[in-house]
Amino acid sequence: MSQSKREQVISHLRYIRQELREMHQGVRQDGLLPEAGEIRGVMAQMEALLELLEGKTSKKAKAEAG
Repeated sequence: MSQSKREQVISHLRYIRQELREMHQGVRQDGLLPEAGEIRGVMAQMEALLELLEGKTSKKAKAEAG
């Protein structure tokens, strides 16, 4: 894995970890479930991370261009 890709993965993981930590604290302290938009946001970040790791975005772009 290239260094820049590795840095991007680390950045995504840190963001996701922080978001999940905040959601968990909200559940424990207030007993409230996170809003659907918050969950969708974290899921979108996880999808972006997966695409980054698999390289799907570049493959999709090449397939659409060709």
